[in-house]
Amino acid sequence: MSDSSNGPPFFSWATIKNDVFPSIVVFLVALPLCLGIAIASGAPPAAGLISGIVGGLVVGFFAGAPLQVSGPAAGLTVLVYGLFEKFDIKLVMLVIVVAGVMQIVAGFLKFGQWFRAVSPAVVKGMLAGIGVLIFCSQFHIMIDDQPRKELVIGGVHLEAGLANLLTIPQAIGRVFAFDESKSHHLAAGLGLFTIAVIVFWKMAPKKFQLIPGPLLGVVLATLFSELFDVPIKRLEASIPANFFSSLVFPDLGIWMSAPVIEILMAAAGVALIASAETLLCATAVDQMHEGERTNYDRELIAQGLGNSVCGLIGGLPLTGVIVRSAANVSAGGKSRWSAIMHGGWLLLFVAFLPFLLKQIPVASLAAVLVYTGYKLVNPASIRELAKYGRSEVFIYFATMITIVATDLLIGVVTGIVLAACKLLYVFSRLEIRREGDPAAGKLTLRLIGTATFMRLPALASELEHVPGNVELHVNFEQLNYIDHACLDLLMSWEKQHEASGGSLVIDWDGLAARFHERYAEKNRGESAREASGADERSIDETLRSK
Repeated sequence: MSDSSNGPPFFSWATIKNDVFPSIVVFLVALPLCLGIAIASGAPPAAGLISGIVGGLVVGFFAGAPLQVSGPAAGLTVLVYGLFEKFDIKLVMLVIVVAGVMQIVAGFLKFGQWFRAVSPAVVKGMLAGIGVLIFCSQFHIMIDDQPRKELVIGGVHLEAGLANLLTIPQAIGRVFAFDESKSHHLAAGLGLFTIAVIVFWKMAPKKFQLIPGPLLGVVLATLFSELFDVPIKRLEASIPANFFSSLVFPDLGIWMSAPVIEILMAAAGVALIASAETLLCATAVDQMHEGERTNYDRELIAQGLGNSVCGLIGGLPLTGVIVRSAANVSAGGKSRWSAIMHGGWLLLFVAFLPFLLKQIPVASLAAVLVYTGYKLVNPASIRELAKYGRSEVFIYFATMITIVATDLLIGVVTGIVLAACKLLYVFSRLEIRREGDPAAGKLTLRLIGTATFMRLPALASELEHVPGNVELHVNFEQLNYIDHACLDLLMSWEKQHEASGGSLVIDWDGLAARFHERYAEKNRGESAREASGADERSIDETLRSK
């Protein structure tokens, strides 16, 4: 995946106009996530909103992944919760600033490029796993219930992902209980109404689809709930009364007396996980659209700038977030202006117009995420991967299931390890078929797969069993690759075999033929240079003699 500078112009009114509605959709999706992740991290709700604003206005402006949207991420909640348990909030801010500086340095050192070498099966499995997690957790919120943090079955503690997945039937049962004292059935109805609007809006004429379906669904659901005074949960309990009073600024006295080693270790952990999640997310987002590709190092620097700013004003650490990014692409975002404007909407509404947000039903916003999660689990990608073998499908499902059962980082690492094991297997797989009758004085060794130094002992063993007086043919037709060590073995063995009365014939088809062509071209080039040098020496000598 290559970097590209062929995206839309930065200051293009047509692009900005196109990105207005997608930015509002992303804003509506980001708002509850910023609040929920802050609460789950043990931080003030405003800290999540600060990160969302910085993720738009700062990271969005400098981003190397134009359609990726940044903000506080679920993948960091456990780590950040531990920081708030261990440190005072002002020391946590110091950790975030140092983590941001580490990311900036890593970006300038070109470390971001390493994240480009990730198997498509891992990326698609990551998307599917995140999609399942989003769907399951937001399904509970869509019925005005609480997502499960864990589930104990037979003494076994299951993580939140599996807990939410396995308790979906229980949640559906609550909806159909029709308990008048509860709002589950009302919230579910409003959520399904929102999803229906999104789905059916796709069938509307293109000229009407200027308004994204998710935005229309949330607006209609809010109007409906207000008109009929539906008793369901709204955002009013989560919006801070005075946003600016929630900002936390550096205390240099505390920072100067901070435990340096502990701060550096904590910052390194935040920087590593945040960078991995961001750049893997960027790789996934690139596969969701046909526009400008990611500049990984620039994205890493932008994330570092964002985290440094967050730490200076009291925000949570941020990363690129697949939920918001997927919503951005799905709503029709075309440039970085969608991410930038979403940060502006967050600042405008939270700081100056909080009363407009307080009436939005939580179930309607959760329904948008339920639909987004469903879209991320794309069965078509499984059929696509199956064309490249069952191993790719296995890596896909292993990554997805591990993410759901544990967490994002463990799932991605599992996928990468499996992909590396597959690569190792491919480069160590060599089938050697021995054909012919030694009594007739002729044998054939057919090499199938990849001949590298790892399979050198097997090849040497086969050669040792060849009688000394036969003509051996080595067939390369089904060989994908042969390295210098195996070629050198064949050449050395040929000399020994000829000394014992035999001969070696290599069928230089395919890869071996190309090797000889390159070797011959090299020799011809050296001969030409030698001839040219001889001509020049002859001319010099003639001139000197005259």
